[in-house]
Amino acid sequence: MLRTGIGIISLVAVVLWLSTASAWTETFGVVPQQSAQKLARKWGPICAYWSERSGLAITFATAPDIPEFERRLAAGLYDFAYMNPYHYTVFCVRPGYEAFARQKDKRISGIVVVRRDSPCRDLRELAGKTLVFPSPAAFAASILTRAQFRELGVPIVVKYVKSHDSVYLNVARGFYEGGGGVVRTFLNAEPSVRNRLRILWKSESYPPHAIAAHPRVSAEDRRRLLEAMLAMNDDRAAKPLLEAIEFKGFAPAEDREWDEVRALEIDALEIDALERPDKP
Repeated sequence: MLRTGIGIISLVAVVLWLSTASAWTETFGVVPQQSAQKLARKWGPICAYWSERSGLAITFATAPDIPEFERRLAAGLYDFAYMNPYHYTVFCVRPGYEAFARQKDKRISGIVVVRRDSPCRDLRELAGKTLVFPSPAAFAASILTRAQFRELGVPIVVKYVKSHDSVYLNVARGFYEGGGGVVRTFLNAEPSVRNRLRILWKSESYPPHAIAAHPRVSAEDRRRLLEAMLAMNDDRAAKPLLEAIEFKGFAPAEDREWDEVRALEIDALEIDALERPDKP
């Protein structure tokens, strides 16, 4: 009878542990600069590394495209998120994401790419042409690059596609004269695509993407994840994981590091509209 009682208690303990463990599962949302499949291949093993190191259950998540990623950020669907600098200045206000990490030794620049055999040597030569960009609120790839055309007084026709990879592929295939991206995703593009392109222009640099936590995430979980991130910097076994995403490593971050982006006073997103996706 005693043995049976112990067995029941053990079974209940296991069930309670499993239910608690599942409740600890936390999503890490990655901005879809590339296809979901490519991101899963690169970030999935990183999330697994963090889970093992931190004792948390970190699961990779993304969205079909950047506008949908923005809607999910507005709804607070990700526990942690890797988002562009402008996104962070928006979603730190509502729903209140707070930056705690970033890419190590990194600043971000927008680029305009053209085909390698294009005769264009100056942005002014793209006047009147159709150019592709990832999304209206892609900070470096779209906001900074389009701002440069406006500053130069160069009229262009703007078309949005789903990701940075889509930009590079469309330009490489000659469907469009040029497009906007960032150095990291350009270097991360398939060699068969990247080798058919060249960088025509590069912007000034700004703070990198933020890694931020939703307000519901405890300070303890944030600390544990940050420690797991920093552990990768000196772990030789983690080097291939970092190389896959073109990172040197991770560093702690504070909200004020994105004040430089706030000073640009960009107004490309309306949070109320994002929170009501069915709004006509």
